Amino acid sequence: MGNILITGASGNIGLEVIKFLSNPGTTHQIIAGVRNTERAKSELSTYSHLGFVHFDFENPDTFDAILQGIDRIFLMRPPHISDIGKYFMPLISALKKQNVRQIVFLSVQGAEKSMIIPHNQIERLIKQTRIDYIFLRPSYFMQNLTTTLRSDIQINREIILPAGKAKFNWIDIENIGEVAAILLQRFNEHKNRAFEITAWKTKTLKK
Repeated sequence: MGNILITGASGNIGLEVIKFLSNPGTTHQIIAGVRNTERAKSELSTYSHLGFVHFDFENPDTFDAILQGIDRIFLMRPPHISDIGKYFMPLISALKKQNVRQIVFLSVQGAEKSMIIPHNQIERLIKQTRIDYIFLRPSYFMQNLTTTLRSDIQINREIILPAGKAKFNWIDIENIGEVAAILLQRFNEHKNRAFEITAWKTKTLKK
């Protein structure tokens, strides 16, 4: 049994991870890290076993207290945060200080090939600290068709994405949540590897 902290717990992916971790046979204590604990308690009221902590990437003074007793963390990058040195370096340092030795990080497909995107920088930062990790690299979220891309589809009848001539595929966030939950529960079997998740397969990449 261990304590698992889910960052971004009230977001789409975080909710799916919590859903799949909340099976009757789980032996882990799941802790939702959110910016608004009262609202999250209301939104996640069906999960009576959940613990809640106020977690804010932009307030590093709170990291040490939040991470005490945490064994494993599901880490997501808030979309508005791109300064990795300013916001993620203090967090990773706090993880190491508080002896949180296992990270499952939600990255993106192709992150290992692009040195300029934030996800690549976070992956490299985690590796440099020698904390055991699992990187999830999903393809494009299918739910974007009804959210960020919806206007283009409705008004312009087209989807514009920076894919070049590459083949493009989609993944349902429910599938990402399920894979993340499995890896969080079976971390030691898969540590220090990256998993590329697409609609067709989940591919294990080398260390």
